[in-house]
Parts: sequence; structure tokens; C-alpha cells
Amino acid sequence: MGTSLKEKIKKGIVLFLPGIFLLGFNIGTGSVTAMAKAGATYGMSLLWTIVASCLATFLMITLYGRYTLVTGETALKAFKKHIHPGVGIFFIVALTAGVCGSVMGVMGIVADICYEWSKSVIDTGISPIYFAIFFISLVYFIFWNGKTQFFERALAVIVAIMSASFLLNFFILTPPPSEIIKGLIPNIPENLNEEKGPFLVIASLVGTTVFSGLFIIRTTLVKEAGWTINDFKKQRNDAIVSVTLMFVISSSIMAAAAGTLYIEGIGLSKASQMIELLEPLAGSFATSVFAIGIVSAGVSSQFPNILMLPWLLCDYNNSERKMTLPKYRVMVLLISLLGLVVPIFNARPVFVMIISQALNSIILPLTVGGILYLTNRKDLMGKYKNSVLTNVFLVILFLFSIFTSVIGIKGVIQLIS
Repeated sequence: MGTSLKEKIKKGIVLFLPGIFLLGFNIGTGSVTAMAKAGATYGMSLLWTIVASCLATFLMITLYGRYTLVTGETALKAFKKHIHPGVGIFFIVALTAGVCGSVMGVMGIVADICYEWSKSVIDTGISPIYFAIFFISLVYFIFWNGKTQFFERALAVIVAIMSASFLLNFFILTPPPSEIIKGLIPNIPENLNEEKGPFLVIASLVGTTVFSGLFIIRTTLVKEAGWTINDFKKQRNDAIVSVTLMFVISSSIMAAAAGTLYIEGIGLSKASQMIELLEPLAGSFATSVFAIGIVSAGVSSQFPNILMLPWLLCDYNNSERKMTLPKYRVMVLLISLLGLVVPIFNARPVFVMIISQALNSIILPLTVGGILYLTNRKDLMGKYKNSVLTNVFLVILFLFSIFTSVIGIKGVIQLIS
């Protein structure tokens, strides 16, 4: 009986591994910083943007997954074959550039968080470089194994730690329930400062959740799981679990900042400040739990980040995804080592993260437009072609993605100038 239950649990976990992989990819330090900053500055009033982002993400995950279930083709193969090879190459270049920026920013923030946290044990703290070397080595060691299932299972453990940390923090630092309910009603907060308009804040929150790389990689995971159109329900349930957890974790981070920093009228400019600011307000236990959550988020997003380029190349060339090949091991090592840039050169991790987020926002319109075109082709989708309602939602998302792209480009120009 015990063995039977154990087998059922094991099968259940395996069933949702692709979704857990996406969750680890999606909730990184960029998301943590954006959600914490929004919560510290505006309380729970922008909670509705997380709801909207998660619904948009669910739509895109489902559509990209369904395309692969029907045609058996991954996204890059479809772009190359049915639109133009140049579109596939653009995605490889743009996503790799975004990921390289993300690797630098993520490891910079994780090392910074650990350094601040270590001050509670050692007065001077432990240098961020040592933390960066440790986490880069850990992720590369797990990658060395070379099997997707092994990555997914390792990631599932890290995502479980992250989820538990942020949820526990939510219950310790929860804001009043009335504030949470009010935040679900779409509104533009009045107390936004002039430097960053309300739309820029909303665009940054959406940009960290509705991520193009997520949808491209989704098709690879669906194909590798061996799913067909008969597994549509399985694919949808997996997407529901993934997006629900995205919402719960994102809103928990926002609530932790809203329940402490917002109430005290303290703003936030970088993630590591959460450690300094939370300690006197929430105590060392809540601060440690939050730090564990941020570190887990950083490490979990680092896995898919370092795998992005080799996976995209395999997709584009329609070759076997054998990560034990020397060329992929060297490629991943070089991308992993970018994580040392911020701690060694004392670069600004937030600046690097903003640049990579802006690149992601430029890719999004093409990602939405691409799937809108592909899923409306009767010769490819047959009876599974998009419904009118699906197309309406996709067009709205397409227009919004153009809007966020313009904001993202303007934001980067202002930052550079």
C-alpha cells in the first residue's frame, strides 16, 4: 500500500515537472526585485497586474504547448520552416543576449543578498565573490549530469524551497486582507512618484512574468515529454499548476514588502536592501526566510538561463539535445562564468538586469505575433485552429506587448543617457 502511494506521488511529480521547470525559469531575482519594489512603494494596489500577467502567461503557455501537441514541431523549428529562418536566428540572438544579461544580474543579486545576510554571522560579512563562485559551481555541477529529467528534479527541489520560503514569509508579514482584496481591482495608484509613471511600473511587472523564453522553451519540454494532442488535458493541467504557483509566489513577495516596508513608508531600490530593512521590522527569522527564498529564486532561474543557448541551437538545427557534448559543456561554462562579472568588477546588478529585461520586452511582440500567425493556419492546426475569442485576447496582448516594448526601449535610453 505504502509503495503504491509512493509510486502515485512520484508519477504526480513527474507529470508536473515541465511546469515546475517553467516556474523556476520565471521566478528569478528580476521578479523578486520587481514585486518587492512594487509592494514597498505601492502596497498591494498593483496586485491586479500580477493576475493579468499570469492569465496572459497561461494563454501563451497553452497556445505554444498546443501548437507542439498538434504539429510535433518546436517553436524555433516552426518559425524557421513556416515564417523565415531569420526569425529563428533573431530569437536565438536576442534571447541569448537577454539571458547573458540575466546571468550577470541574477548572480550579482544572489551574491549581494548572501553578503548582506552573512553580516548577521560575521561582522564584516563574507565577500560576494565567494558566494558567486559557490552557486555557479553548484549549478554547473548539476548541469554536468546532462539529462533534462535530472535538471527538472533538481529544479523541483529548489522551487519547493523557494515556494515554501515566500509562502511562510507571506503568513508572517501578511498585510490586511482588505488591502489584498482592494489590490485585485484594476486601478492606477495616486501616490506614484513623477520619475516613474504608473504605466512604466505596470510594464515592468508584466515584463518579468510574461517572458518570451518561457514559451519557446515550453514547446521543447512538451516535445521531450512525448506528449501528443491526446495529452492536451495533461498539458493544460500542468500549465494551470505552473501559473497558479507563479501567482501565489509573486503575490507573496509583494505582500511581504507591502506588510512591512510600505506600512513604514520605506522605499526600495535594490533587492539586498530587503535584508537590511526587514531585520528591524520583521525580525531575523522572517529576514532569513526571505533571503532563502531570494537565493532559491536566483539559483532556480540560473538553470534554464545557462541551458537556453544550447537548447535553442538544438531546436533550430533539429538535432538531438545531448548536453554531454563537449561543445555544449564549454558553451554553458562560458555563460555561467558571466555570473562573476558583477561581484568582481562591482558592476551594478540592477542596471544589468534592466538591460536584459528591456531586451525581453522587445522580443515579446514577435513572440505573440508568431503564435497568432501559426495557430491560425488551418493547414497546420486543422480543427485546433484558434477560436475568435482566443484571437481577441491574443490581439490585445500583442498591442500591449508593443506598448511595453516602447516603454522598455525608452527606459533603457534614459538609463544610458
